[in-house]
Amino acid sequence: MKTNRRGLLGLLGAGAAGSYASAAMAKQAAQVRFEHGVASGDPLSDRVILWARVTPPAGHTAPVMVQWRVFDAATDQIVANGSIQTGRERDYTIKIDATGLKPATDYRFQFFAGEVASPVGRTRTLAADGVRPVNLAVVSCQLYPGGLFNAYEAIAAMPELDAVVHLGDYIYEYGASDSDYGMATGQRLNRVPEPAHEILSLSDYRIRHAQYKSDADLQAAHARAPFICVWDDHETANDAWLHGAENHQPDSEGDFADRKANALKAYYEWMPIREAAAGKLPEAINRSFHFGDLASLLMVETRLTGRTKALAYESDLTAKDGPDGEPVLDLEAFATLRNDPARGLMSGEQHDWLRSELKASKAGGKRWQVLGNQVVMARVQGPDVSKLMTPEQVAGLMAQIPQGFRDQFEQALFLFKMGMPFNLDAWDGYPADRERLYADFAEADVQPIVLSGDSHAFWVNDLKDASGQKCAVEFGTAAVSSPSIADVLGGFPLGQALMQANDEVVFCDQSAKGFVHLTLHPEHVEARLMKVSTIMAKPFETTVLAGYRVENNGQLTRLPA
Repeated sequence: MKTNRRGLLGLLGAGAAGSYASAAMAKQAAQVRFEHGVASGDPLSDRVILWARVTPPAGHTAPVMVQWRVFDAATDQIVANGSIQTGRERDYTIKIDATGLKPATDYRFQFFAGEVASPVGRTRTLAADGVRPVNLAVVSCQLYPGGLFNAYEAIAAMPELDAVVHLGDYIYEYGASDSDYGMATGQRLNRVPEPAHEILSLSDYRIRHAQYKSDADLQAAHARAPFICVWDDHETANDAWLHGAENHQPDSEGDFADRKANALKAYYEWMPIREAAAGKLPEAINRSFHFGDLASLLMVETRLTGRTKALAYESDLTAKDGPDGEPVLDLEAFATLRNDPARGLMSGEQHDWLRSELKASKAGGKRWQVLGNQVVMARVQGPDVSKLMTPEQVAGLMAQIPQGFRDQFEQALFLFKMGMPFNLDAWDGYPADRERLYADFAEADVQPIVLSGDSHAFWVNDLKDASGQKCAVEFGTAAVSSPSIADVLGGFPLGQALMQANDEVVFCDQSAKGFVHLTLHPEHVEARLMKVSTIMAKPFETTVLAGYRVENNGQLTRLPA
């Protein structure tokens, strides 16, 4: 697309010129920059969210008028345009719900502040009907100091892409001290978090979002296709739940509600997502997207609207007197606590919404229902290493693990030997609510494709309810750059061990970084686990680690290499 002075003047003449009558405002606009790229998101069949941010010069506090234009990608004709004023109250971000667009159509878009032009973005609306194939890139967990965002460079180069589905951990809240998460890598790559402290205030969260969107690879992916996003925990604080978080200390960090409000305001400002509907809490971002007659994508929220506090082995697995008077772990009490029906990830209201959406999708003739979900859903028992390795091999494994993780790993192996879940912060920590979710699937008569993030690992899982009845197929995406447990375990094949220990786990890789390429067809779904060769340098290679196919009858098979 070419931008010229005549086109800009034509747009001004269409109704926005009066906004630039002030010579002072024009002078201010000429000094701003578009440093954070452009983005689009939440596409529907007739509209899409467009996003940008103007960076004002130092000391600038006045509002800035910004114009926007949408072009039909095939004809280069302007099909929508307008102007909007932004300022300090929303950190100079711009968000437009561009309406009146055609279904299943590619568009380009651009912003202007005076004669300063933003980069050009590409976006696409959803189909209103029909069953054309849909290509999605599924991502999660992008720690800025953890490594380069090479996965986004690969996504930006995809020839066919309808949307990027982001399952959370778009930013992380940690600081930049030597002991902070990912900083060993961050120092080597000069990717040091800003601000340098753990983020708490609205200004902190805004600065952190700005830093992430300064990344050229992330900008390229945002400019390539619309994003459909939900948050997980790190957009607020680690292991967040309804009333707090593991990484929030009220005595020194204030009321969690205030921190959450700061995090959500910055998130809505900086992300290409529709604002919460009138009368809805900003935490309620569960929403649906329909790809013609082919599929419905239902995004759920499992952190801030209904999640009860996660269990922790160190605090919730207690001891009792054994037969000889010596203390033993009270496994029965812990199982009762874990299976408490009052514990859950989703509110009753969200369950009602999801069940209704699933039924409507099925009744509307859509072949596939896809669930955008944050955490791993499968039953995943920690591996009993004693069944997989000789004592000498276990000793050799322990010798490879850094001293700071050795005690923690030994405790985990002890618990896994007794059949304890691998991750209590996932659906395994909330089995009663998982059964409620599976009952939602059954009532709607669907077996969805479940997408999961958070774990920093690739997963392919056959999901089953408590009776052993198959409920769904799950594809979990690895991290874009966040470290995995396997990174500190030397050569121990953790993914293989989890596959051997769990009937539901068909494939697991705990080391690779990348994304899932999900392609929906009328008769089948294909998921390719896309691995980037490194997150420490460029250039890099992108390869298919493994590929799987789901047939109409739910059968899961591996694609040939």
